[in-house]
Amino acid sequence: MNTDDYPILNSVTTPADLRLLDEDQLPKAAEELRRFLIQSVATSGGHFGAGLGCVELTVALHYLYDTPRDRIVWDVGHQAYPHKILCGRAGSITTIKKKQGLAPFPKRSESEYDTFGTGHSSTSISAALGMAIASTSREQDRKCVAVIGDGAMTAGLAYEALNHGGDLNEDMLVVLNENLMSISPNVGAMTKALGRLMSGPTVTGIRERSKKLIQKDSRTWRFMSRWEEHIKGMVMPSTLFEELGFNYLGPIDGHDLPTLIRTIRTARDVKGPNLLHIITAKGKGYAPAEEDPVKYHAVGPFDPDKGVVPKAAPVVQGPTYTEVFGEWLCDMAEQDSRLMAITPAMREGSGMVEFHRQFPDRFFDVGIAEQHAVTLAAGMACEDTHPVVAIYSTFLQRAYDQLIHDVALQDLPVLFAIDRAGLVGPDGPTHAGSFDLSFMRCIPNMVIMAPSDENECRRMLFTGFKHEGPAAVRYPRGRGSGTEVSKEMKAIPLGQSRTLRQGHNLAILAFGSMVEPCRGVAEQLDATLLDMRFVKPLDHSAILSVANSHDHLVTVEENAVAGGAGSAVNELLLAGETMIPLLNIGLADTFIQHGTRQECLHQAGLDSEGILKQIIEFTGPDFQHDQPRNTVHHGGS
Repeated sequence: MNTDDYPILNSVTTPADLRLLDEDQLPKAAEELRRFLIQSVATSGGHFGAGLGCVELTVALHYLYDTPRDRIVWDVGHQAYPHKILCGRAGSITTIKKKQGLAPFPKRSESEYDTFGTGHSSTSISAALGMAIASTSREQDRKCVAVIGDGAMTAGLAYEALNHGGDLNEDMLVVLNENLMSISPNVGAMTKALGRLMSGPTVTGIRERSKKLIQKDSRTWRFMSRWEEHIKGMVMPSTLFEELGFNYLGPIDGHDLPTLIRTIRTARDVKGPNLLHIITAKGKGYAPAEEDPVKYHAVGPFDPDKGVVPKAAPVVQGPTYTEVFGEWLCDMAEQDSRLMAITPAMREGSGMVEFHRQFPDRFFDVGIAEQHAVTLAAGMACEDTHPVVAIYSTFLQRAYDQLIHDVALQDLPVLFAIDRAGLVGPDGPTHAGSFDLSFMRCIPNMVIMAPSDENECRRMLFTGFKHEGPAAVRYPRGRGSGTEVSKEMKAIPLGQSRTLRQGHNLAILAFGSMVEPCRGVAEQLDATLLDMRFVKPLDHSAILSVANSHDHLVTVEENAVAGGAGSAVNELLLAGETMIPLLNIGLADTFIQHGTRQECLHQAGLDSEGILKQIIEFTGPDFQHDQPRNTVHHGGS
């Protein structure tokens, strides 16, 4: 960090250093922090807009609270870059999301200031409440703060925590950071003045002292309570939070640092559960990000003077799996009016922008509410429609009960288009789709498919849509092999695999994204290669056939080995007492850390090099891969 460019920020290596500054130095510190953040993310890429929007909040919290003794929990963690910079990681911030660099989200093992690991939304209030309860139980005098965005407030988990927290009366602060651009008119002189009045130390102090002096449930107490609520109700947001037991403060301008400091200091010193409502602008301080917060949510390296510019057309032609899904969705909707499309806040990420434009009345973005998304689909399916739920694998985990109880148990025709299955790369283990095959395979009535290329993906989506029961198509992030995609709607017979190569002695059963890296391995080892296509139902006859005609079997999947597709093959062979040496290749019993997708695949041993190495170690160096099999081998694995 250049001392001349950032004279104040350069002196802050920990929040303790920040607290040594005079209060009138803080706006300058915030300005330097914002400039440093812009330059850093422009160099390395990463989550951008959310961090710019909470610079002042981050400065205020670390200035007023004794961190790390006091606990600050950042919801999701997109906004945590300023926090990481102030907490001793400024020198390594450009390594964020890179292999062996800083984690993309708060991570407990990375810093004592990262009090709770995040990545998924809406966990902060529950976590902070748990910390507050534990602190009370252990008679530790520490403060607990949860910072949550308005987008994360659509999840039921947040309200479950608010309901419990208001009932317990624990000493904690929830900061609701509202940054939707549409609410900017609410940030004006009137709102600021009212927020300052209602949340300032004078009014708050009078209110709290009055509560102690006036007998609860008396006529005077009831009159004063009604007066307070009526005044707030006329000029401020809903009194929902007060009804849940929280002392509501705000709304205030989250970029007005002096007001922010004053209000948080007030909230800090008021016992019990408090909620501070602040209004911020996502991308604050960088005009292109303020104008287009979606585009600047997460960025690659860019020139700060020019902003993010469109990338040149990739050398590798062909659509991503997400784009294949988006095009199929529009095509299918034209053919079948029963199709309804649902997404939990991932319209852009799931490739649904064009569908939304063409079929606005059949598109439903439910916000960050995965449980609701699935049960909503179940309700639709009960009434002669055929819903498609577009969801990331990692987020489907949050709706597991609904998948079982509301969809599968009733055998309803809901198609799950599961994006980002397998390893996702820079976003790390919180966003990896490592477990969907394992947690779906055990559910009755489920059909589970994994495409090996782009055209197979389109065919499987059509197959799943035509199936009169629950079906899932799981596909990875990024592009496939570049296979040409046919516009023809053609289903695949349920449970039918395809043989891609006939070899000798060794058979490789590859699932989905692992077919492509297995092609070269099969050629090198003269192995039979099957594209299994279906995880459920399995192609029993094909598996038993290769088991009886080869000496060794290998299954390969981009999913946890435990309970995954390979486990299904194991169960089939054991049930038929078919004994053959068998190797399951997949994700081991560990979390793969962040890096590029290819780096993560290499770390997991799921690139061609890693798969070949594991197979050779399994078969042994003397195994004759290229010699025809003469006898049936009855050994065990």
